[in-house]
Amino acid sequence: MGKKRSTVERRMAIISELEQNGKVDVSVLSKTYDVSEVTIRNDLGQLEKKNILIRARGGAIKVDSVGVDHNIAQKNRLNIKAKQAIGAKAASFIVEGDTIMADSGTTVMELVKNLNEETELTVITNALNIANRLAKNDKVNVIIPGGFLRKKSFSLIGTPAEKSLRNYFCDKLFLGVDGLDINYGLSTPNIEEAHFNSAMIEMSKMVFVLADSSKIFKKSLAFICDLSKIDVLITDKGVTKEQITALENAGIQVVVC
Repeated sequence: MGKKRSTVERRMAIISELEQNGKVDVSVLSKTYDVSEVTIRNDLGQLEKKNILIRARGGAIKVDSVGVDHNIAQKNRLNIKAKQAIGAKAASFIVEGDTIMADSGTTVMELVKNLNEETELTVITNALNIANRLAKNDKVNVIIPGGFLRKKSFSLIGTPAEKSLRNYFCDKLFLGVDGLDINYGLSTPNIEEAHFNSAMIEMSKMVFVLADSSKIFKKSLAFICDLSKIDVLITDKGVTKEQITALENAGIQVVVC
């Protein structure tokens, strides 16, 4: 058993562990600080109210600063198993002859990896890495709206990209986001990416959001759209029943994989 600490000391230690590891586990914390799991859950609840963490199944995850904008290599290392499962599930919603839009998210790349190579599609994407991968598939027509290259995400953005995008309309948009909050809506750290994502939504018949459970009920810097614009959320098993209920009450179909 660990040494007993005051409530303040224990919560400061929990914050320190979050900073180092990005997540904490209720049962581990209970044993470490020699207190009940109920006490630890209360600690996490109080820290969540201060927007320090987000409670997840069996523990909690760190809340990043709203302006943190990771590059694509960093994002590729985060929650990779969940992203792979989400991408595979998202691919099952695509049928022969679809025209789809794909943004530059790392989870959307997992969808692209799972496309049936015998399915004829048209894909509109501003992501150069996704376009490069699709270029190897003879069954896929690729349309790239021109714009300014954002090197962190290998995506084309800005007024020229948005103007070009508005020449096209698609059956389904597959969009990765950094935050999805009931009241705030969808968000991302980069303002220009947010503008472009908003335009993609306007030019789409059906909107699929691909977001692992760490993004649920989280806010980022730049607003994309209200939740009313979303048709389907595909996420992983870390999403809670309460979150699913709240999202379904907001009119969103939640698919858990």
